[in-house]
Amino acid sequence: MKNSLVTAMRANVIGAGLAGCEAAWQLANAGIEVTLYEMKPIKFSPAHKYAGFAELVCSNSLKADRIESAAGMLKEEMRILGSLTMEAAEKSRVSAGGALAVDRKLFSDHITGKIMAHPLIKTVLDEVCEIPEDEYTIIATGPLTSELLAESIRKICGEYLYFHDAAAPIVSFESIDMDKAFLASRYDRGEADYINCPMEKDEYMAFYNELVNAEGAPLHSFDTEHFEKVGYKVYEGCMPIEALAKRGVDTMRFGPMKPVGLTDPRTGKRPYAVVQLRAENSMGTMYNLVGFQTNLKFGEQKRVFSMIPGLQNAEFLRLGVMHRNTFINSPELLDENFCMRENEKLYFAGQITGVEGYIESAASGIFAGLSLGRKLLGRSRPVLPKTTMLGSLCGYISDCSVKNFQPMGCNMGILPELPARIRDKREKYKALAERGIFDLRAELENLNKGDCDL
Repeated sequence: MKNSLVTAMRANVIGAGLAGCEAAWQLANAGIEVTLYEMKPIKFSPAHKYAGFAELVCSNSLKADRIESAAGMLKEEMRILGSLTMEAAEKSRVSAGGALAVDRKLFSDHITGKIMAHPLIKTVLDEVCEIPEDEYTIIATGPLTSELLAESIRKICGEYLYFHDAAAPIVSFESIDMDKAFLASRYDRGEADYINCPMEKDEYMAFYNELVNAEGAPLHSFDTEHFEKVGYKVYEGCMPIEALAKRGVDTMRFGPMKPVGLTDPRTGKRPYAVVQLRAENSMGTMYNLVGFQTNLKFGEQKRVFSMIPGLQNAEFLRLGVMHRNTFINSPELLDENFCMRENEKLYFAGQITGVEGYIESAASGIFAGLSLGRKLLGRSRPVLPKTTMLGSLCGYISDCSVKNFQPMGCNMGILPELPARIRDKREKYKALAERGIFDLRAELENLNKGDCDL
């Protein structure tokens, strides 16, 4: 990338995927001159085939559309924020029951056309190999960032750049049966920070047999080649729990399911095996299964992991995944506006920040673009209410209390609880969504009022 004159009303966006296009759209509509860099069609990643912007690679579905779902709530927030993705989705919608699915080509073509036609967006079709650290820039290069650019990002992020995604499932705290689990840390050291799900030998053997015979999810060809090359040296040196189990019947009992240092208060004895759950966020509404990163099919994960005592009726907020991925440890690097804490000119957006999924990536691009645009215009910093889905995602990726960070998609578990408990799940989710939408509109009204007072 050639050096260029930096002005207060100019910004770069690297990557014309969903996040990059949304970021460029927000900036340009705020009156900021944008240079949008995209390496296609000069160079394609292993997953991309179409030359257009915002290419949907894995699926043509943008998830559920009903407001009482996490995805539906997030999409409504995106519409309120002026999302180009949502505009394109309406123009290219195909029948998909309760989901919002699109014609991929029409979807990409619509976004490409709008971006190319905007008078304040200049598109440069070439590979960027180095990040301009002295220019206002949003990096939105996705989970398959090119090797040269990834090396440039590594120089900026240091040890906090990862190339593998091997994530464990996350369940909601309120769905855990605490009559069958107990709080404790090994040898009672420190606070009782873990939820422990104890197993007797017969329970363990039944779980083991189902786990080693469960069906795995197929990997993309480029994922398969990648993992064959590096083996199972994934994030933190972990391997899928099912692969560990296949090494021997007791392997898990000497690994993530070791019972040493724990006493079941119901029996006064050490369990045969234990599954530990650790808080995923500072609110304690989400818990991840420690050491249970997996590549099982989603249905198999729910079936097998529900055999764990205390998780029979667990609500899975995120299921385990394993694929090649480029993402940064955002809680260590970014603030809630997707801006680097150590360099106020650099922003990140999309899956590289650790938001997981099409609409989540697009939404992060909206907010990164909105945040940088307001900064360049000298306006107040936008802060989304935590009651909004996007606000909670921003909070999650910037929450310094989150350890062992892994990508996260939208889910109701990241939202603050309602003042009064609602037992019916659908009614509860509807109330959460309505609260968030109301708070988002109020916050935008306050921002606009503040702008008028300047």
